[in-house]
Amino acid sequence: MFGRDKVEYKTPEQVRTMRRAGLVVADALEAVRAQVRPGLTTADLDAIAAEVIREAGATASFLGYYGYPGTLCVSVNDEVVHGIPGPRLLEPGDVVSVDCGAIVEGWHGDSAMTVVLPEADPLDVELSRTTEDAMWAGIAALAKGERLGAVGEAVEDTVDAAEAAGANGGVRFGVVQEYVGHGIGSEMHQPPDVLNYRTRDRGLRLKPGMCLAVEPMLARGGRTTQVLEDDWTVVTDDGSRAAHWEHSVAILPDGIWVLTARDGGAERLGALGVQIAPLD
Repeated sequence: MFGRDKVEYKTPEQVRTMRRAGLVVADALEAVRAQVRPGLTTADLDAIAAEVIREAGATASFLGYYGYPGTLCVSVNDEVVHGIPGPRLLEPGDVVSVDCGAIVEGWHGDSAMTVVLPEADPLDVELSRTTEDAMWAGIAALAKGERLGAVGEAVEDTVDAAEAAGANGGVRFGVVQEYVGHGIGSEMHQPPDVLNYRTRDRGLRLKPGMCLAVEPMLARGGRTTQVLEDDWTVVTDDGSRAAHWEHSVAILPDGIWVLTARDGGAERLGALGVQIAPLD
C-alpha cells in the first residue's frame, strides 16, 4: 500500500470508501452553511456538524485528535485555523472558517470553507473568493501537472492575478506558509505535504492512487502566524483577517475526483478546462 516515497496509494475501492467519508463532510459543512448567522456561538456550529456526522454513522476525525475537543475547527476573523468551538458569539461581518473531517470504515475525508457573515467588508468577501479560487486552481494543477509543486505554483499565480486585477483593493493577500495541505487516507494527515507556495523543489511525481488535501490559507496582510495559549488556535501576527478553503482529492488512472465535493468538482474544474474522472 505504501510506496518507496512513503505515500499511501489507494485502491479504487478504498477511494470509493473515502468518497463516502467525503460526502459526510460535505453534508456537515452544508448544514453549517445553511444555519450560520450572527448570534450563534461557534459551539452551536460544532453541534450542527456533530449531529450530521453521527446520523450518517460516521466518526468525527478531529474529536480527540491529539486531545482536540471539537468536531469542527471554527476560526473567526484573525484566526487562521484550528479555532476551538466554544461560547464565542458570531457577529455581523465576521469571517468564519469551518474545517471538518469524518471517518467511514477507517478512511478519512477532510474539507474546509469560509463564510463571510452579512454586513461584510467587501475585501473580506474578496479574500474568501480568492482563497477558494486558489484552492480550485491548485486542484486543477493535480490534473494538469506532473509534480506536486504545481499546486503551490497555481495557488500563488491565483493570488498574483487577483492583485494584478486590483480586486483586493491594493492589499497584498499573504499566503500562509506554516500550515499546508497533506496526504489523506487511513489517517487524516499523511505524507506528502502539499505546499501552497513555490519552491525550487518540484515535489513528488503525481501518480494514481494518491489522495491529497489541497488547502490554501490567505490573510489580508502578512503571512506569518502564531499559536495562542490554548495550543491550538492559529492567528495572524498582524491581526489581519484570514480565509481557509480545502477539499480532499483523489488522483485516478484517468484523472482526478474531488472526494469532498458533491459533484466531484465537475463544475469548478470544468471552468478550468479539467474533466473529472469516472468514479461513482
